Amino acid sequence: MRNASIVFYISLALVAGLVLMGITMPASLERITSSTQGVITDSFGWYYLVIVSLFVFVCFYLLVSPIGRIKLGKQEDKPEFSRPTWLAMLFSAGVGIGLIFYGTAEPISHYAVSSPTGQVGTDQGIKDAMRFTFFHWGIHAWAIYGSVAMALAYFTFRKGELSLISRTLRPLIGKHADGSVGKAIDVIAVISTVIGIATTLGFGAMQINGGLSYLFGVPSTMTSQTVIILVVTALFMISALTGLSKGIKILSNLNMGLSAVLFLIVFIFGPTLFTLNLFTDTVGAYMQNFINMSFRIAPLNEEDRSWINGWTIFYWAWWIAWAPFVGVFIARVSKGRTIREFVVCVLFVPSLIGFLWFSTFGSAAVVTESSGLLSISSLVAEESLFGVLEGFPFSMVLSILAILIIVTFFVTSADSGTFVLGMMTANGSQNPSTSIKVIWGVFLSITALALLYSGGLQALQNTMIIAALPFSVIIGLMVVSLLKSLKQEAKELGLGQFRMDRNKTVGKQSKEDVKEAG
Repeated sequence: MRNASIVFYISLALVAGLVLMGITMPASLERITSSTQGVITDSFGWYYLVIVSLFVFVCFYLLVSPIGRIKLGKQEDKPEFSRPTWLAMLFSAGVGIGLIFYGTAEPISHYAVSSPTGQVGTDQGIKDAMRFTFFHWGIHAWAIYGSVAMALAYFTFRKGELSLISRTLRPLIGKHADGSVGKAIDVIAVISTVIGIATTLGFGAMQINGGLSYLFGVPSTMTSQTVIILVVTALFMISALTGLSKGIKILSNLNMGLSAVLFLIVFIFGPTLFTLNLFTDTVGAYMQNFINMSFRIAPLNEEDRSWINGWTIFYWAWWIAWAPFVGVFIARVSKGRTIREFVVCVLFVPSLIGFLWFSTFGSAAVVTESSGLLSISSLVAEESLFGVLEGFPFSMVLSILAILIIVTFFVTSADSGTFVLGMMTANGSQNPSTSIKVIWGVFLSITALALLYSGGLQALQNTMIIAALPFSVIIGLMVVSLLKSLKQEAKELGLGQFRMDRNKTVGKQSKEDVKEAG
């Protein structure tokens, strides 16, 4: 098969084994993943909190450091995509389906079902619900993505390495990056990516099914979800075959446009003033409690610790498992950006958009719940959005629009996933062959089906947390490697030893050129 590496065949065999076990021994797979997940969350919860917080710190450091002027590419490189398109592509790949799935489900759960602070159903509970939702979907998540993407973009476009996770570790492991150690690292990254994307596709299939069930009475069954995944698989295969500049670009702009329409309708016809007030108050509370939430592990409160395991640790694992996929993709579309621009646009812009989204849909859910019109908290997670939309004008039209958005996000995530997996298993090729992308597309779908079949939502979450643990170590090493290389280059360029001209971007220049520019 053209361009396929040994990583492709090893990874494919391991994924096939997981799928086979999920189909032939679903109960055993569910039992194994559940017990393993329990051990990890109980024993390594502190580790997840610490390492993710370190990623945030590193991104902040690069933002304010003179190193931020260094380009992710050669001096003459220009960005391939406009900034709006670039933001749409990284946002769609990063959190698309998740925003739709949890936009109403998470805030209402924190408010009315299980509060992170024990304030169920109170005014303070509303504030706490939104604050922790912001925490889960904000800067920490994007710092994980950004750390991986920055390392990949820097070593690929500036240092001329292949676009592989293993090659970002060359400053640490030297020639071993090209040998069996490097191959093992890339296999771990591929497996983490497959499980991360498959889990998200499972969420998408469940919510499409939930919407169809709520609106038209379509049964929420494994059969329905299988049909949904097969149909969407055909759609994203068509998109994947058109290439990055066509299929993914068009779909990213489309689903951002459709999402903007749904957002504006809910914002305008919903509790607008309450939404604005809640957003403003929550942003302040989020900033004020940023460090406290980052390290909150509740060692003396079993109930709070259980909540943290089920929400915060799950989310950190989800973002880590998605990091190789989103990181490779963001790196691929970020050539020519400076590190400072990259950090600002990858960390803060998507976070702000997410905060506005959750404030709008979360406040609509809370108002609907507290008014007694409909108990949103009594609905399953995949139906909560449609329950909220029922109280709006043209509710059927809005619900159908929501399903369409889920489908387009589904297609975009899977499309991007096949492209990235193709790159990762074709020696870092920027344009992997069609056959490799098709094979990974099929395996993403059947992996999602196998996980759903072996235990539904809980099986998806358990497998995600397990897959994230080994890759979190690799991300940590990538960050150390990146900092080591940047420190060396900064020393060569003389950064930090003199005042730089504010409009000058550091490229592949000599120390004398940089001094002259300053």
